[in-house]
Amino acid sequence: MRFDRSLELLLVHCQGELGHVLVDGAPDIPGGTMLDKMNHINTVDDSLRRFVTFEPRANVAMSVNLLVAPTRADADAGFIVLQADRAHPMSGSNCICVVTALLESGRISMREPETVVRLDTPAGLIVARAWCESGRCVGVSLDNVPSFAELLDHDIETPAWGRIKIDVAFGGVYYALVDVNQIGLKIEPGNARALAEAGIELKRLVGEQIKVAHPTLPGITEIAYVMFRDLEPDRAVRTCTTLQPGRVDRSPCGTGSSANLAALYARGVVSVGDIRTSRSIIGGEFMAEVIGETQVGGRKAILPRITGRGYVYGRSQLRLSEDDPFVAGFALSDTWGPQVDLLR
Repeated sequence: MRFDRSLELLLVHCQGELGHVLVDGAPDIPGGTMLDKMNHINTVDDSLRRFVTFEPRANVAMSVNLLVAPTRADADAGFIVLQADRAHPMSGSNCICVVTALLESGRISMREPETVVRLDTPAGLIVARAWCESGRCVGVSLDNVPSFAELLDHDIETPAWGRIKIDVAFGGVYYALVDVNQIGLKIEPGNARALAEAGIELKRLVGEQIKVAHPTLPGITEIAYVMFRDLEPDRAVRTCTTLQPGRVDRSPCGTGSSANLAALYARGVVSVGDIRTSRSIIGGEFMAEVIGETQVGGRKAILPRITGRGYVYGRSQLRLSEDDPFVAGFALSDTWGPQVDLLR
């Protein structure tokens, strides 16, 4: 079989959330910064994103991380998160997948017991510390971008649940944070479809009623995700991030955990040095720690650290063929959910 043009991907998951890493074959993306490149994908040419995130080459429950050369001198590599709805500036689980792929594939030299990897992202510089053992990456700790609360206990009117309260916070992307008891559900595997549909409906309502714009990052002007949360008996935070067109994050969600930590900080519940466990709908865990305080555009903010683990489980090669009738991809409601039209 002859492959004249192809894309090479490493297949990686972080606590069950697929975050494949596109390591070779992608075209150059115009832009002087990683943020410029992300905005180019979202506003000018999304053909690569559609090719790698839609059927028949992909499925609803996954992301693809586009690995690119860094645009800043203090970074070892750069990446952009590609999902079915758009390119996103940052993701904790995907960042862990990228670090794991870079080290275990030898693209960045692994040093045991610890390797520091600096990643250029549209949200800013991420400093990752990877614990390495026998050629494997056995844990990754991310110093995430400054995170801050935008709104606390903000009322949202909903047809299905009446008036509910949400927090809005930035943790690499903007989140609406919702205590799950307000919609009459629990965060458990049997409720995954109901949570996904509720989250997408709330995202629509929040988008109509709240406008956001990051004070220093042009183009980050939407609340990307709704994250449901609940407090466990052991004080861990149970999380369920919902993604377009209607699915739930399998991981505890690193940027969402950072946003939630920022909301707790704004309430005075946590301070520098405090650690919270974030637990996913399937029981995977991240550790979320406040390692410092800062400001973003005049807002009080925290410096969050997220710790978890990724697993490289395979590799894939995608052929780029001129006569492929589905080069732009497709998505059907049987698996992508009834909100699939949101992607068109």
